[in-house]
Amino acid sequence: MLSSLLWLLLFIVVATTLAYRRVDLQSSTIVIGITLLAYTIFGSGWILWLLLLWVLFAGMVFLNIEDQRREHITRRLLAIYRTMLPQMSRTEREALESGTVWWEGELFSGSPRWEKLMDMPPPRLSEEEQAFIDGPVDTLCRMANDWEITHELADLPKPVWNYIIENRFFGMIIPKKYGGLEFSALANSMVLAKLSSRGMVLGSTVGVPNSLGPAELLLHYGTEEQKTYWLPRLASGQEIPCFALTSVRVGSDATAITDTGVVCRGQWQGEEVIGIRLNWDKRYITLAPVATVIGLAFKLYDPDHLIGDQDDYGITAALVPADIDGITIGRRHFPLNVPFQNGPTQGKDVFVPLDAIIGGPKMAGQGWKMLVEQLSVGRAITLPASAMGGARAAVYASGAYSRIRRQFGLPVGKFHGVGEALARMAGYTYIMNANSEVTSGAIDRGEKPSVPGAILKYHNTEMARMIANDAMDVHGGKGIMMGPRNYLGRGYQGVPVGITVEGANILTRCLIIFGQGAIRCHPFVLDEMQAAGDPDLEQGLIDFDRSLFGHVGYAISNAARSLVMALTQARFTRVPEKGPVRRYYQHINRYSASFALTADVAMLTLGGALKRKELMSARLGDVLASIYMASMVLKHYDNQGRQREDLPLVEWACRHLLYHAQEQLHGFLRNFPVRWVAVLLRMFVFPRGRTYSSPSDELGQDIVELIMAPTATRDRLCAGIYNTVEPGNPLGLLQEALEAAISVRDLERKVFDAIRDGRITAEEVPSQINQAESLGVLTAEEAAKVRDFDSKVLELICVDDFAPEELGTRAGAGKKARGKADSGQAAAAQEAPRPAKKPAGKVRARKKSTVEASGRRDNAGQDPERIDGDSEAPRG
Repeated sequence: MLSSLLWLLLFIVVATTLAYRRVDLQSSTIVIGITLLAYTIFGSGWILWLLLLWVLFAGMVFLNIEDQRREHITRRLLAIYRTMLPQMSRTEREALESGTVWWEGELFSGSPRWEKLMDMPPPRLSEEEQAFIDGPVDTLCRMANDWEITHELADLPKPVWNYIIENRFFGMIIPKKYGGLEFSALANSMVLAKLSSRGMVLGSTVGVPNSLGPAELLLHYGTEEQKTYWLPRLASGQEIPCFALTSVRVGSDATAITDTGVVCRGQWQGEEVIGIRLNWDKRYITLAPVATVIGLAFKLYDPDHLIGDQDDYGITAALVPADIDGITIGRRHFPLNVPFQNGPTQGKDVFVPLDAIIGGPKMAGQGWKMLVEQLSVGRAITLPASAMGGARAAVYASGAYSRIRRQFGLPVGKFHGVGEALARMAGYTYIMNANSEVTSGAIDRGEKPSVPGAILKYHNTEMARMIANDAMDVHGGKGIMMGPRNYLGRGYQGVPVGITVEGANILTRCLIIFGQGAIRCHPFVLDEMQAAGDPDLEQGLIDFDRSLFGHVGYAISNAARSLVMALTQARFTRVPEKGPVRRYYQHINRYSASFALTADVAMLTLGGALKRKELMSARLGDVLASIYMASMVLKHYDNQGRQREDLPLVEWACRHLLYHAQEQLHGFLRNFPVRWVAVLLRMFVFPRGRTYSSPSDELGQDIVELIMAPTATRDRLCAGIYNTVEPGNPLGLLQEALEAAISVRDLERKVFDAIRDGRITAEEVPSQINQAESLGVLTAEEAAKVRDFDSKVLELICVDDFAPEELGTRAGAGKKARGKADSGQAAAAQEAPRPAKKPAGKVRARKKSTVEASGRRDNAGQDPERIDGDSEAPRG
């Protein structure tokens, strides 16, 4: 009996080792055969048991005969698979095929190859890019006054608009041969982060033209004629672009847009040509109120078959000059008191020639593919970078404020409740920095990471929301009193903007991250689906067989890896690190295997129903995102030279993310509808229970000490914000006060000791300083130093107040706010300097619009003196 148990244990160890090491089927068969032969010769046990083992081994041998396996096993499984395969729309297929698979594919494999990530060189700015950030970007930040922009003008001042245009901020992604700056993804990200640290309106205004919009689409899909004409004008700011996607009745379901274009004959520049008659009603379009050219998404129809045999071509993208007859544009939305230019646009029977289609007529119906392919890049840069810039500024300000603001005789950051918020803010910011900088580096090396783009868009903006909440808690009343002195309020108000745009966060979490990743990033699922749909049935069978049995081996391996690493807490898994962060690499390996196993089992048991169980998909997306971001944290730490002082931030970030991965796996298993499968899965994922812990309070306090002092860690964490010490820049002034606080710390201690001893009896701080000087506790020079520090602190903690009449938006305030334009009325908005009109040309010549639909004026109908001068825009 003992001998049989030992042999059974040997078989288990051998099989588990082969699966764990991912040994191929042929080699595994040989090893199992040798082990079975040894048992037959030297072992003892029941004959029936031995016969059963040999029968199983014979089946294993049969699987190695590919022709027979395909004919007798795979062909039948393929027939069943084809009946189970859910129907996939063209738009779904195009979304799945967009972008590239990068590190997220390694995590989906269950056995990430760390060299793929760690061998990637650290991203670096070029000298030209750094000079632009240190020069024009700093100058633009200096010119911007957020209170003036958000409250007094509800727009950027004319000099700021001019500076943006003159310095080609709208051309960062446009190649130099077309007059652009041709910046890297990293530079784009760093520019937007710095601008966003100064104000959301700056970041949004510059970010949108350099994200998904006409320039990006022209670069990748435009004809050479279109590129030559439009790109220089966009780079120079002669044209202001917007991209109109969202329809009035359609939000996140962009594929259901109701805007149409019908191929027909019409008049263009005095000639009858084949073109498109467009009708649209769009909203939420950034830069639309000041745009001179509209990138437009619509559904194209050709009922008379003037360009082909199809009736319905689907979503198409075109460039439409904004002053053509029939276009209504110029009105503004007012997004949460953050008045970047954003508004609706309508078009009624607008006729444009066929070559208005981006890429020309051959790209008719390719609009959705174009959008999702480029969104995979833009979504990874613009919103994550803007959120990162705001987060850096909030941490930088809150760390300093927590040191200089005293309550109960202590800096408020010394209270553990405040410290908990500060540590969380700093930890989230470190994760956001890692996400944006490492992923930008991958983009600059040719990746178009669609799933990481969704991860960054969701998690960076969500972490920015939590940081904004924590910053408000730390600042208290200082944060809620609006006025020129408030450096948090507008950012706090504007956080939902990033949450909402480019795919609402709830949608992104529940449907996109795992929903797209499960097929796009899985090593075998997409290949299986493509093989099943191959019209060449025999080739499809061969491809399906290869993918199917690769998938089976992958699933068995992940089961073994998940179980072994859970039992051993991943102590023996190979990783490329031997230093203090080694264990985090190992834990990522463990959760990668557990995630891959869980995802496979979920897809196998639930099939297409998993797509409808959105919270289950969301939890799996959370696990994938957590281990992806933990990987980014480790790579970022490596890129920055493994600064030992930063280890508390690295540990907090990794512990937070991996704990979240554990809890989301637990939540998934707890809610999995097939209960016996959930119980079995839990044995492989949590055989010892949930053993991973969240960051400790002590670790949090270590981080607080790093960000409440002028340390190198604080500087690295918040690098790239606008923190020049100058009047009107709270970040610079807070840093100056923080450094002063450290320099007077010993002097303050003398005063406090004298107060405690009863020598100083004054109540007010200025009187205490005077008394300390008169008693000789402080010298005259020391007293002056303390007074200067106290005056700086008092100025920084002050809040604004207003005369009652100052708080109305304008004279006669109190009128009802309008939801829709009253006939014949239109509020004039201050606008950017408008480019000169285009000369007549083959395709793009346009007539000045005279349309005033529903009492609205388009831009072409505005007074040119008002356009370039001060406007009477509604005040903040």
